[in-house]
Amino acid sequence: MTHLSPLSAEVLAFSRLYLAAFFTFVAVFYTARIILIKPQVSSGEVIFPGQRFSASWWNHMLFKSFRAAIWFICVGRLFAPHWDQYLGIIAPLIQPLIQCLGFVLLTVGFAITAVVHWKMGTIWRSGVDPRGPVRLIQTGLYRYSRNPMFVCVALAQLGFFLALPSVFTLVCLVIGWSTLYRQTLVEEHHLEQAFTQEYRHYKTTVRRWV
Repeated sequence: MTHLSPLSAEVLAFSRLYLAAFFTFVAVFYTARIILIKPQVSSGEVIFPGQRFSASWWNHMLFKSFRAAIWFICVGRLFAPHWDQYLGIIAPLIQPLIQCLGFVLLTVGFAITAVVHWKMGTIWRSGVDPRGPVRLIQTGLYRYSRNPMFVCVALAQLGFFLALPSVFTLVCLVIGWSTLYRQTLVEEHHLEQAFTQEYRHYKTTVRRWV
């Protein structure tokens, strides 16, 4: 790795602690969320990856695999700093201002996502529930974006890349945005079938992203 200034080296070291703590918290948040919602759902299920080996299923598996890899690497580099040399660190981007911006985007993106989760309550699902949803949400952030949660996740993924500029996080960013886009198409198709006229009108008044 190219020699870094003392301040840049300190920020990179801080990223080890911050990212390990952040992604561990995210993992705990989603695990707890699923455990708490399941008993309140008639079917007892809130995760719907799609038919096995379908495009939606592979998309879900890819996203899930990279999410696990991100957690493993972020926690691992906390205890083994030398792992950084295998991530393909992009030295010119290891700048305090860039990385701090990454921390902010990562935190804000997840915080807003958590708020949307809280607002959705027990109607939240991961993937497409063939029996739902029972209504089309058009309030709150959904007045400004048809996919506010995905927008915030995408923002957090960009923040991850800036917080740890590397080939690894760049690959995660490309795959993350790609899987979000494909999942958006799947979910919008389902909603258009479930709420044909209402959803078509909604599409004409609210943008897909922002």
